[in-house]
Amino acid sequence: MSSGVVIILTAVAVIVVVAVVLGMFVVRRGGHGLRRRFGPEYERTVAEHNGDVKAAEKDLDERVRRYGNLKVVPPTAEARGRYSAEWARIQEEFVDSPTRAVADAEALLGRLAQERGFPDGSSEEQLAALSVHHPRHLDSYRRIRCVAEGVDGRRASTEELRETLVQAHEFFVVLAGERRGQKPGRPAARSGRHASQGGMRHHDIARGSQS
Repeated sequence: MSSGVVIILTAVAVIVVVAVVLGMFVVRRGGHGLRRRFGPEYERTVAEHNGDVKAAEKDLDERVRRYGNLKVVPPTAEARGRYSAEWARIQEEFVDSPTRAVADAEALLGRLAQERGFPDGSSEEQLAALSVHHPRHLDSYRRIRCVAEGVDGRRASTEELRETLVQAHEFFVVLAGERRGQKPGRPAARSGRHASQGGMRHHDIARGSQS
C-alpha cells in the first residue's frame, strides 16, 4: 500500500472520529438544554416514555418547535383585577363548597390561559403549550384538573382540595402576569386592595376545611 493511500485512509478515519465525537457532543448538549428548560417536566416526559430518553427529547423538541414562538398576550391591569376578584370569590366559596370551588378554579385557569393565547383548555394541546412556557408550574395545573374532573374516580378529602387550591394559586399568580418564576409554596407578599382580593393564604382556606 502506497504512502499516499495510507495518508488518505488516515485522514478519512480522523474525519469519521471527529464527526462521531461532535455528534455525541451535540446530542448531550441538546439533552442538557431540554433538561434545563423543562425542569421537572423533562423527567415527567421521560417517565411517560418508559425511560426512553430519545423519544422523550423528541417529544419536547416538537413542543418547542410548535409552541416556542407562541404569541402570549400579557393581561391588562383591568384584566388582572378581574381575575384576582374572581379568584377571591372562589377562595370564599371554598368555605361552603370546597369541591365546587376547586372546579371553578380549574375552569378559571383554563379560561385565563386561553385568553392569554394558549390553546383551548379542553385539549391536551394547552398542556403541551403551557409546558414550554411554564414548565415549573404545570404540575399544580395538572393536579387541579385531575381533581376537578375526578380522573382517579374517588372523592378527594377537604384537605386534599385545600392543598390543590393553594398550589394552583401559584400557577394562577404567574399566569395572570403578576410575577414570573416564583417558587412553589412561597407566595409573594402583596399589599392593599389586591392583597385582600387575590392573596391565597393557607389559613384562609384551612377555615373551609373546618366548617
